[in-house]
Amino acid sequence: MADRNAEIALARSAAPESISHDAEVLVLGRHGYETAVKGKNGFVCMVQRSWTAGVDDPDFWNPKLRAPICFNPPAARSYLPFAIKKTEWRLAGQSKAQMFESIKVGLDKKELPTPESGAMCYMMSKRGYLNDRDGHWHPHLMFFVPRMDALTWGADLPGSPLLAADDPEDRLTVFLIPVAQWSDGTADPTNDH
Repeated sequence: MADRNAEIALARSAAPESISHDAEVLVLGRHGYETAVKGKNGFVCMVQRSWTAGVDDPDFWNPKLRAPICFNPPAARSYLPFAIKKTEWRLAGQSKAQMFESIKVGLDKKELPTPESGAMCYMMSKRGYLNDRDGHWHPHLMFFVPRMDALTWGADLPGSPLLAADDPEDRLTVFLIPVAQWSDGTADPTNDH
């Protein structure tokens, strides 16, 4: 139970306590994610693993990756299903190629949703491990939208605080906004966002 409690605490560290306290919390079990704590506010917190990354991500199979994330209600309905399905497929033994083929088929058959308007998440845990290059990187918010040109939002331009990641396999664009503090309220001392 200690590992389960640690995973619950890590999942909740993704967002400020005012959000995560009443959020549903999912933990990884033998057959996929399962509800460990029922929520009251529509948010869902969990700890993603490496196989939820994009197909070309160098950390796709990194067993150290632990990414605490807390989805708002629109993202819980329209992005969370991707993380859950990818995990189910991985635990069923699918290869990376099979997983991404399953995503394509699921999207083509409309069995997987497209991002809802307003879909976003908090990734503000200083205890996460996002990759071998950056460790826990910076506290940030992410917004999920159907694929679009990042310049539409002014992302990735000099001086812009907004970053973008194209995810062609999931057919979406993810906009990232680094924020100044971690979910526990302490400042992120680095300014090289």
